[in-house]
Amino acid sequence: MPIVAAAVVVPLGLLFFISGLVVNLIQAICFILIRPVSKNLYRRINRVVAELLWLELVWLIDWWAGVKIQVYTDHETFNSMGKEHALVICNHRSDIDWLVGWVLAQRSGCLGSSLAVMKKSSKFLPVIGWSMWFSEYLFLERSWAKDEGTLKSGVQRLKDFPQPFWLALFVEGTRFTQAKLLAAQEYAAATGLPVPRNVLIPRTKGFVTAVSQMRSFAPAIYDVTVAIPKSSPAPTMLRLFEGRPSVVHVHIKRHVMRDLPETDEAVAQWCKDIFVAKDALLDKHTVEQTFGDQQLKVTGRPPKSLLVVTAWACLLILGALKFLYWSSLLSSWKGIAFSALGLGVVTVLMQILIRFSQSERSTPAPVAPANNNNKGESSGKLEKQQ
Repeated sequence: MPIVAAAVVVPLGLLFFISGLVVNLIQAICFILIRPVSKNLYRRINRVVAELLWLELVWLIDWWAGVKIQVYTDHETFNSMGKEHALVICNHRSDIDWLVGWVLAQRSGCLGSSLAVMKKSSKFLPVIGWSMWFSEYLFLERSWAKDEGTLKSGVQRLKDFPQPFWLALFVEGTRFTQAKLLAAQEYAAATGLPVPRNVLIPRTKGFVTAVSQMRSFAPAIYDVTVAIPKSSPAPTMLRLFEGRPSVVHVHIKRHVMRDLPETDEAVAQWCKDIFVAKDALLDKHTVEQTFGDQQLKVTGRPPKSLLVVTAWACLLILGALKFLYWSSLLSSWKGIAFSALGLGVVTVLMQILIRFSQSERSTPAPVAPANNNNKGESSGKLEKQQ
């Protein structure tokens, strides 16, 4: 990490990790004492507590880096957002798609009840992963034999969720890179599927299971398409911490859950068709540099995240000054060494967070070799995978 970037990342990291540990402690206390008595009360409290942490990352996008998230959708969809349970499917285009989702959820009033299906290793991330676990995120091992039951039970637990929630599912299974696109194109050519140009081939088993479990209590699916205009650099966690702006275009289309087909095979094909349409939509965006088929909605930049970060900063600065005065920590070499060690730990943790978010480090979806002689074998692998 460059020295200039570290000079910015370390103070922000101190703020994030110390406040995050406070949030984790409150979540743990509520989980132990309140959840066994009233799950609904625990969820309502956790929604507020989790937002105190997650709003710091919303602040990072909105106020520190000044990333512009432009939302294109119709009036009905815009008015429904945050007022109903919904399954959210999205192309996995950038390193911060999950953060873009948090920003949209915050604008819609459901940040504290926004959930996602994520890989199991995510829950071990210090502070943020722990917070997600307390908030009932679903963590999968990417082995369907193990994940099917986990996904079914996890989604069923949301049936009595007391507030409107979003459950985000990245059905491509991994983040988009050119290398993964080339592999997906080879796989599609070998198996007779539409060859993608801007998305990866969706893995539909998780989507089909989520739909089958959510039909009875979630009225909508939000089909979200994320695109980065050519004039803007792709946003990354490091760029955010450095305060460097980007522009993100988000297209949202609402589908009524009860209108989906009834059979699993038809639902899987529906998902594939959605991604074929999404691919064409991204082709059009590449040419026009906008989502011209929908209205640009003004979402503003709510001050709530700024107020939360300001409050956390004031509390932690005041607490640190009192602690230093009481402990005389910097008056001895041992205390200075201890402080330096703490800063080093924060730097390492922030580096882990940044590296974890990078698309080139995500696990690629398995694809078959593009060999026409193995077309039957490849099709079998696709069926097993999906």
